[in-house]
Amino acid sequence: MAEFGFNEHHQNEVINYMRFARSKRVLRLKTIDSCFEELKDSRLVEETFTVDEVREMLDGLQVVVRGEVEMELINTAHTNVLLLRQLFSQAEKFYLRLQSDISELENRELLEQVAEFEKTDFKSTDKINQESSKPKLAPLNEGGVSELLNKEIARLQEENDKLKGRLRTIESQAMSALDEKTKAERALKDLKKVQGEQQLAAQSQEISSLEDTVAALKEDYERSLSANAASQKDLQENLISAKHELLRVQEQLALAEKELEKKFQQTAAYRNMKEILTKKNEQIKEIRKRLQRYEPNE
Repeated sequence: MAEFGFNEHHQNEVINYMRFARSKRVLRLKTIDSCFEELKDSRLVEETFTVDEVREMLDGLQVVVRGEVEMELINTAHTNVLLLRQLFSQAEKFYLRLQSDISELENRELLEQVAEFEKTDFKSTDKINQESSKPKLAPLNEGGVSELLNKEIARLQEENDKLKGRLRTIESQAMSALDEKTKAERALKDLKKVQGEQQLAAQSQEISSLEDTVAALKEDYERSLSANAASQKDLQENLISAKHELLRVQEQLALAEKELEKKFQQTAAYRNMKEILTKKNEQIKEIRKRLQRYEPNE
């Protein structure tokens, strides 16, 4: 059966099925043989039969044999369906999708290989099983499924244990990473706190320095403002004094002019000049009168 590509386990399963099919076939053949024996015992009691009697016996035998063969074929088909059901159910448990090629069921070469296997390997396997002290293989619908499931369960359990181990390792690594992260965050927080305090101290010192500078500038400004105010006050006082002095000088000048004019009027030159001006005014008046005489009447 090696040419079919089966492993030892599947080869034994095929042998079990063929043993089951052979037992059913032998049983059905015995039933058919009993039909003939019954016909012989019940009908073939006379030495001569008419054509109608022979035809009647053959027709009856045909009905019985046909029924037995048809029943066997139907049971075989149904049995094959149940076998496929078991295989498909096992495959679906492991999320597999099996496919079949119906045309291969009529492949004469493969059928001859199966027949050859039944004649040789199957018989030798029967002989080995009879001579061996090992227990027989369990039928497919009992031990085969259980063994397959147990192996798969064991494999899954082993894989599950490995995954649990990896999970524990990953959890341990995650916890270590979390601790490292917490330590790093705490160190960063402390560093920020120290830097913040240093920065706050530097800012406070800078603010204090700026406040001192502003106070000094304010003091200088106030001092300068006071000096300017004092200087302005002195200037205003000096200006007022200058104005008063100017008025006093102007007043003295006016008095001096009046005094000078008074003194000038008292001099001989002033009297002579005044007499000359008086005479001149009288002469001008006389000339105007003369002119008026010579002017034409309007």
